[in-house]
Amino acid sequence: MQTLLDKSLSSFARADLLQGPTPIQRADRLEQLLGLKSQGVGLFLKRDDHMLIGGGGNKLRKLEFHIGAAQQVGVDTVITVGGLQSNHARLTAAVCARLGIACELILTRSVPKTDVDYERNGNVLLDQLFGAHLQVLAGGSNSVATAEIRAAQLRESGRKVLVIPTGGSTPLGSLGYARCAAEIARQETELGLTFNQVVVPNGSAGTHAGLAAGFQLLDRGTSIVKSYSVLSDRDTSAARTLQLTLDALTLLGCGAIVQPEEIVIDGSQLGDGYGLPTQAMQDAVRLMARAEGLLIDPVYSGKAFAGLLADLGQGRFRCGDNVLFVMTGGTPGLYAYRDTFQP
Repeated sequence: MQTLLDKSLSSFARADLLQGPTPIQRADRLEQLLGLKSQGVGLFLKRDDHMLIGGGGNKLRKLEFHIGAAQQVGVDTVITVGGLQSNHARLTAAVCARLGIACELILTRSVPKTDVDYERNGNVLLDQLFGAHLQVLAGGSNSVATAEIRAAQLRESGRKVLVIPTGGSTPLGSLGYARCAAEIARQETELGLTFNQVVVPNGSAGTHAGLAAGFQLLDRGTSIVKSYSVLSDRDTSAARTLQLTLDALTLLGCGAIVQPEEIVIDGSQLGDGYGLPTQAMQDAVRLMARAEGLLIDPVYSGKAFAGLLADLGQGRFRCGDNVLFVMTGGTPGLYAYRDTFQP
């Protein structure tokens, strides 16, 4: 049965980059180790790291809509921006390689790390392997302005250029996670259960906003989604996420009013700032690896999972609750943080 959300999404061009839904698996061993089974709390993992292009990750869902729109108008060059170890940049480079589109990345040294692994390994290494042209700017630079200047130069030479903002987190890009909300709802039916909370990291806000918009159109409300801010403080993240949620709903043809308190964001895991390790993150990454044999990244999912572990430890869920943690990928970033895990 086609929902209002499905119908609204069907009017937008989309490049099929995922090639099917990502799986949901139960975290059985984590449930045992954390005592969740005795509490009657179910913990599930949405494997958005489990995608075929470029090492996978949540940015592919956003790129499906950005690239779909670009293909309609014959774009031959994509420019995007991000931090030096940007997952979005890496996946943009991979998608462009797959589709034969030229790719330029304007990367900023936004994290105060200068060791050789951070400068040359992880996503930076993969950006180069995928054939993207890299330009690296000093911290605090206006990368979007630089990207627009470069785009203007290329357009003067006859190229058709698309500039994608940080993380692909525009109203259009957020539709990727509105579509994910519909995917999760279908998987709930297949699994015979309902998720009481869906947990994600919050950087540029597109993942949270898209899920919130999607669940709003599915009559589940936006507060089913909870995120942990990893880029900005809680209030800044909340304001950005609320506005992007409203913009995504407007794009989908829905005039729903979302109140600020319906956007649920926890700022406790940011630590000293974006990309800077915390002990809780390190413990969370190690626990996921040693309990489930799965990898989560140190910048996004590592901090979000640390937050979820804190909530679970504080008994914030009741018997019968099911929690879905969205693993948003970014695992190449682990190799850029070798000094954190092997000091």
